[in-house]
Amino acid sequence: MSRFERSLFSSKAIRAGDSILKVPFNVEISPDDLLPEIRSCKVGNVAKLAAVILKELKMGQDSDWAPYMRCLPQRKEMHSTVFWSDEELEMIKESSVYQRTIDKKVGMEREFSVLRHALDRHFPEVSKDMEFEDFMHACALVESRAWESSKGYSLVPFADFLNHDGLAKAVLLRDEQKQFSEVIADRNYAPGEQVLISYGKFSNAILLLDFGFTIPHNIHDEVQIQFNVPLQDPLFKMKLYFLQRHCLQITRKFGISKCSADNFTIKEVRSAKGKGTGIPQSLHAAVRVLSCTSLEELNDMEEEAAQNDGRLGRRPLKNINREIQAHQLLLPHITKLIDQYSASAKLMNPTGCPASKRGGIRRSMACELLAGELHILKSAASWLGNYTTNL
Repeated sequence: MSRFERSLFSSKAIRAGDSILKVPFNVEISPDDLLPEIRSCKVGNVAKLAAVILKELKMGQDSDWAPYMRCLPQRKEMHSTVFWSDEELEMIKESSVYQRTIDKKVGMEREFSVLRHALDRHFPEVSKDMEFEDFMHACALVESRAWESSKGYSLVPFADFLNHDGLAKAVLLRDEQKQFSEVIADRNYAPGEQVLISYGKFSNAILLLDFGFTIPHNIHDEVQIQFNVPLQDPLFKMKLYFLQRHCLQITRKFGISKCSADNFTIKEVRSAKGKGTGIPQSLHAAVRVLSCTSLEELNDMEEEAAQNDGRLGRRPLKNINREIQAHQLLLPHITKLIDQYSASAKLMNPTGCPASKRGGIRRSMACELLAGELHILKSAASWLGNYTTNL
């Protein structure tokens, strides 16, 4: 699924609009191949399809899918961050991918426990000698190769060997009526040329976490930042309430163990002149809420929202100085992140380890991840600096 993995090449000339391949649903691998007792397990769709892979691998040559299973990447060939060592993960500690990797492994361990118990009862020949690392490998195969379907996830032979191009328009199409999956070429291909499709508009963070690769200069890159409501703020509870109620794009974490922070996703700000929306509207709203010094200000902001489209902080504060102060709360935070990313990036210079070796490959991926997120942070800082200067 990457430049380090399997590929498909055209055997003859292909024209844009040609059908590259068609795969009937009945030759796809899905959780339908599991016993009902296993399908009813309280685990996610990824884990259920992973159980199918484990079953087929355990059957070896007796599996009808043996030739396909032999083509799947081995654990040592995969670079999803769940396979990275603690030392390797330290390379990306500035990125949200670091914590998301830890959280993913915890979730996998939980599902492995549930699935292992069910397999021990109903399919002991599969669970015999099965280790967590086997399950993690199977889950990674599903996440990097399977496609969403009406059955949850399905492995589509051949289609899963098509590599990703972030600029491609060709995708895997599913025709529920005709019961087949199909890929239509979005451009011409010469004989022997690698055929590419799009997995989706994914950032390097997602590509690295779920697929195990990155692409340089990814136009879909984004970065998550965490912005705090100071615990000592006299309006702490009220600000959390307003943010939870109105900043709808925020990932909900408020109310959990007195959490005073939440994540905001920033994409590249293309206009550095302080014009346009710039940073996400939810973040505009958040800094305006956080800058309030009285309950009256908060209520006035909510009343203004009710008179318009109902969304809080959609318009600049009427007091220009207050609007400047609000956004100046954010600028030092982003500047600090830039310094941290820059320091990590300097340590990421991929020397001393051949790019063909696993360590070199992962170091290169870490470089591309951090470089993309650093670029976005710098664009946001530039926009904020111009915005607060030009008001």
